[in-house]
Amino acid sequence: MITLSVVVPVRDGERFVADALSSLCRNARHDFEFIVVDDGSVDATGAVIEDFVPDLPGLSVIRNPAPVGLADARNTGLAAASGRYVTFMDGDDWLAPGYLERLVAAIDGLGCDFVRADHVQVEGRKRVVHRAPLTRRGVVLDPRDAILPADVRTMVDYPYAWAGIYRRSLRDLLLFPGSLHTAEDRPWIWRLHREAATFAVVSLAGVFYRRMVSGSLTQVGDERQLHFFDAFDLVFKELEPEFVPKAVRNFCALLAHHLEIGDRLTPALRARFEERGAQMVRALPADLVAGAVARMSVEREAALRALVPDLPDGPRTRVRRDREES
Repeated sequence: MITLSVVVPVRDGERFVADALSSLCRNARHDFEFIVVDDGSVDATGAVIEDFVPDLPGLSVIRNPAPVGLADARNTGLAAASGRYVTFMDGDDWLAPGYLERLVAAIDGLGCDFVRADHVQVEGRKRVVHRAPLTRRGVVLDPRDAILPADVRTMVDYPYAWAGIYRRSLRDLLLFPGSLHTAEDRPWIWRLHREAATFAVVSLAGVFYRRMVSGSLTQVGDERQLHFFDAFDLVFKELEPEFVPKAVRNFCALLAHHLEIGDRLTPALRARFEERGAQMVRALPADLVAGAVARMSVEREAALRALVPDLPDGPRTRVRRDREES
């Protein structure tokens, strides 16, 4: 019987996939399976993966003849999974030795639907531990209780699917919206916290997450970036009123971030991005937007006000303007 399925989507990852698979070799166990989904790679990714077949017990490879995107590649891996639990790993990341065994021990011991963990962010030689937002550790909780409060960072602001382990019996709750080619983890984490029954956070940082990798979805500047808005359309679609203030703050903060790094977009695509952003902001409750903007840095507030000049003033803005006029 398989205890854990590890789903690893990868596309054109020849530079890093050997590191990822080597780290899985150091985590292998007879009851673990590793499902690598080669999502239409046109480089040497497939050949590198083949080299690991004799050395990594439980490795299976699914090849998509044409790319379907990260969300559907993960869903393909999920459909092939047979473990009691499932976790994810990106093809340009790697795991600490023994990490998966400790992750399984955590969810076995706690008996909850899913467990979230910390991770290590990697930029070149720099390593920084990023902790999941919840301070209560090793305690089983209601996932809905970890969505609020609206004005602080909570678990829905920590959407990384690979930073945790999940009971495969959650079934459809683990599926990613295949219509999205970026930001697919945003509606995913919101739905998981709204609809699952139990979860916990543990102090375990064994995923090494590479940032600023050329070609990764966080770096590309093509039309996939517009899926950010489609992702939040899904978040807002069935949201209970109690969670709307949090989702508005979440959206506005991320929109301001995207505007700050908008130079990676072509002028035409940036114009389309800004148009959709302005439309979506104006469709949200004005008082909630004003409250969200009031808590931003001056630079981010300015970016949003440049996008939507008729935004209502929040308390901080009114105080600052009163000072400037006095």
